[in-house]
Amino acid sequence: MPLYETVLIARNDISQQQVDAIIDGVVAQIEADGGSVKKREYWGLRTLAYRIKKNRKGHYVLLGLEMKAEMLKEIERQLAINEDVLRLLALRVDEIDEAPSPVLARKSDDRGDRGFRGPKPTGRFESGRGRRSSEDREEYRARDEKPAEAAGTEAE
Repeated sequence: MPLYETVLIARNDISQQQVDAIIDGVVAQIEADGGSVKKREYWGLRTLAYRIKKNRKGHYVLLGLEMKAEMLKEIERQLAINEDVLRLLALRVDEIDEAPSPVLARKSDDRGDRGFRGPKPTGRFESGRGRRSSEDREEYRARDEKPAEAAGTEAE
């Protein structure tokens, strides 16, 4: 039987349990027809690149499937009818990689253990390029010195 990788995007306002229920229904149909699910990954709620049916986020699920082409058409038809499913993409592949997908591998990296990144850079105003007091600027110092000298000569 041919192998397929399928990515499904579900609406963001349904829960993860509802997404799992949709996937469980698909898996039950595939197994009843003699196919099998080789891989199943929930990628989580992710931001979409653009709005789809007024949604900015979606639940992503990756499935590695072994089934007949006729069954794939039926699954795609049923998921297209389902209002909770925003998009579905199924691709035929030569083999299904059992290792975690790059999306899941990156997500599982320890975000809290990034290591020491070096000293914190100084702020914009502490670096010497930002604000300065009026006494620091040369033109103000030159202006302030002239009246002081003139006042000193007049007093004598």
